[in-house]
Amino acid sequence: MPDWLAIILLGIIEGVTEFLPISSTGHLLIPQNLHWLPQKSDLFNVVIQSGAVLAVLAVFTQRLKHLATTLGDASTRDYLLKLFVAFFITAVGGLLLKKLNVKLPETIPPVAWATLIGGVIILVLEFLHKGKVGTADITWTVVVAVALAQLLAAVFPGTSRSGASILMALAFGVSRPAATEFSFLLGIPTLMAAGAFKILSAIKDGEAGNEDWGMVVLGTVVSAVFAFIVVKWLIRFVQGHTFNGFAWYRIALGTALLVWVYNGGGH
Repeated sequence: MPDWLAIILLGIIEGVTEFLPISSTGHLLIPQNLHWLPQKSDLFNVVIQSGAVLAVLAVFTQRLKHLATTLGDASTRDYLLKLFVAFFITAVGGLLLKKLNVKLPETIPPVAWATLIGGVIILVLEFLHKGKVGTADITWTVVVAVALAQLLAAVFPGTSRSGASILMALAFGVSRPAATEFSFLLGIPTLMAAGAFKILSAIKDGEAGNEDWGMVVLGTVVSAVFAFIVVKWLIRFVQGHTFNGFAWYRIALGTALLVWVYNGGGH
């Protein structure tokens, strides 16, 4: 398979899965670890997530414009402060986890277990949330809980950053649209910072020269296009649907991967 075609496929996978509660990291790792697609660097896998951020910026242009032009309103300042604090907790916690080297290996078994368990958790949380409308108010408790959910996703590849943060907000009584918006907007600084940190680390370690940056740009652009489509669709979807369908998908995928692994298919 030509390298450019593999990059496009990986960009599509990233763009489609980044904001769905099914884990983009897990879906990038699975075809690479199974050798269906060529193994790419961790730098590539992280940086192309920045393309998904561009999609959020495009979809939420009006919302971001509103926030930027109403800084005089206490409610706007409160919302932006909560986004900043959630990002700050995630960033500091992420650096601490990296320093302590707290992260499961990015191999099929951990991804499979995280995928399966995550599906079960979604079903449980959706059952508990059934019939509840929820509130649009993002409390400070929700801010901390969402930040911790993002750190959990960082430790367990296959968890889903957006899924964990949305469901955590739902668990604390936030409405589905408000939880989704907060998670998506929080993803902007989170994913941009992760990409920038990876690039700076690669430059510092002398690894940047080994990367095919043309392919990284291609993957990022493809990711942006498909993430834009998915984000626009998901915003409408959450208005009247649960995440149960994604939960059953995760359970089926996680189970299939574990059966494959424990029948000698991988390590």
